[in-house]
Amino acid sequence: MNKTLLAAALAATVIGMPPARAQAPTLADKNVAMIIASGPGGGFDLWGRTVARHIGRSLPGKPNVVPQNMPGAGGFVAANNIYNVAAKDGSAMAIVPGSTPLGPLTGAPGARFDATQFTWVGTPATETPVCVAFNGAHVKVRTVPDLYEKELVVGSTGPGAGPHTWPKALSALLGMKFRVVAGFPSIANVLLAMERGEIDGVCTILDTILGQRPDWLPNGRATILFHGGGAPNAVLKAAPFAGDLAKNPDQKAAIDLLFAGAGLGRPIIAPPDMAAGRAKMLQDAFMATMQDTDFLADAKRQKLDVEPRDGAYLTALIRRIYATPKAIVDRVAELIK
Repeated sequence: MNKTLLAAALAATVIGMPPARAQAPTLADKNVAMIIASGPGGGFDLWGRTVARHIGRSLPGKPNVVPQNMPGAGGFVAANNIYNVAAKDGSAMAIVPGSTPLGPLTGAPGARFDATQFTWVGTPATETPVCVAFNGAHVKVRTVPDLYEKELVVGSTGPGAGPHTWPKALSALLGMKFRVVAGFPSIANVLLAMERGEIDGVCTILDTILGQRPDWLPNGRATILFHGGGAPNAVLKAAPFAGDLAKNPDQKAAIDLLFAGAGLGRPIIAPPDMAAGRAKMLQDAFMATMQDTDFLADAKRQKLDVEPRDGAYLTALIRRIYATPKAIVDRVAELIK
């Protein structure tokens, strides 16, 4: 057979063969790292280890998922590792604070990543910041309008944390009369100082109030003045949403940015530039885990409220955050220093 006939015969054979199927991604025989951007103990460690115990069952190949604590620089150490070092095959992901992905936007030193390029896997829960006034005889503020006329002394652990930056920024943006007293060792100490009449209130996460002082709200011992976050919390219809208190679009954009980390919750991220199939593998496994009965029972035992958002939600939110005009970003960055 001459070369021309041989080539034609081979071509006909190839054309007649059924198309090859793309091989589904699998993590069989691999260890998957769940990097936790904090030390052992605490909320992020608890969430990361709880998800790690269960997500392997929903990943193809049912790999062993190993928690790995990587604290440092407000989550930047873990985020930098995921962005610049970790393998892109689905064998590494990280749970980071909601404020971590905002680092490059506000010019925080040490943030060596582009948050818009992460593979956003999902978050097991979002957070609702609340500003709360204790209903003691010494407290003069009971409503949002009162905040524009009377001083509310709130406690904080120190600069950089929400209980410090939120009231400080809102005072400058909206003219609210917060006075921040810093230096408390923990939010638990702040709540105790409220009960003792040493301070008037606190701006913190709703789950902190519900978990540490579950009787306060039902028994009228404290009042939620307003709340923030990525979107209004339907449970808090009686408390105004912070974004709705803005008097113009620039104020609203600044307030949205101020509380953006709470909307991201406790996000789980994976490396950028992953193959679409690998990214979907992690995202699908995460959402399947959020509905897994064993996971939900485990979370309930540890008093973790599961309110998940998927990777598409987080991707859209981070893009919206990063579209904030630079002048507003610079204003907020200056206020939260």
